[in-house]
Amino acid sequence: MDDEELLAERFQEQRGHLRAVAYRMLGSLSEAEDAVQEAWLRLSRSDMTQVRNLGGWLTTVVGRICLDMLRSRGSRREEPITEAFVPDPVVTPLERVDPEQEALLADSVGLALLVVLETLDPAERLAFVLHDMFAVPFDDIAPVVGRTSATTRQLASRARRRVHSAQPADDPDPGRQREAVEAFLAASRAGDFEALLAVLDPDVVLRADSGPLATGLAASKVLHGARTVAKGAFMFRQYSPYARLVLVNGAIGVVTAPEGRPMSVMTATVANGRITAIYILSDPERLKRLDLPEAAA
Repeated sequence: MDDEELLAERFQEQRGHLRAVAYRMLGSLSEAEDAVQEAWLRLSRSDMTQVRNLGGWLTTVVGRICLDMLRSRGSRREEPITEAFVPDPVVTPLERVDPEQEALLADSVGLALLVVLETLDPAERLAFVLHDMFAVPFDDIAPVVGRTSATTRQLASRARRRVHSAQPADDPDPGRQREAVEAFLAASRAGDFEALLAVLDPDVVLRADSGPLATGLAASKVLHGARTVAKGAFMFRQYSPYARLVLVNGAIGVVTAPEGRPMSVMTATVANGRITAIYILSDPERLKRLDLPEAAA
């Protein structure tokens, strides 16, 4: 095996970890893959004779690439990110998780957290993701963001406070998650408005990202409060028979696919037996790019 093949093999060993870093930084599976590929190109052009920790070097390189992508995101996207934006979900069957997706699901990075990360300044997001999620020392993060270690520590601290204050209450127990989601689906199928209210937290928030082209009832929206969310669920209850349970970022979720055509991916956060937040991606262009389980479709 020559040096190039050995380097490629060592990079492949790091790919899952690097994709997980990029996904948490960008909230987009396709952009995360682009960042990882760019990291390989930079690695292949670099002199690695003085690099003792390849994994650490690649982690900071991917972080720098993602930081640049976040800073240029506004100019690269035709439509700005709105309040209703829902990051790309990682969807897997209930009974198993693809080994290639395990790194993405490590530490239960749910859509609720990714939504909050979208509100952070790029440098704050980088400091928080690299330090709090991947234990990268502040001394290694500081050169990437162009700050001192002390300032980088402050960036992460500020991001941490915002993340903790903005995330909805959530019960990580999958059994209680499933019970609440199944109750929500059953009430929708039965057209039972009172049952819907019973499973929704009074302050529940629903984010539905339908993409920039959707209009009318299907348009992207953010709904607040149990009665408003329940009324919204009633508008689309005719599709509830096509809903199938899956895992969405490691939590109980739903893929709705009438006649086998994916229409939406939904997940929810649950606390005290009630749904506190709902996240729905129904953008047809983005759904096409997701690797959805065949059983769900």
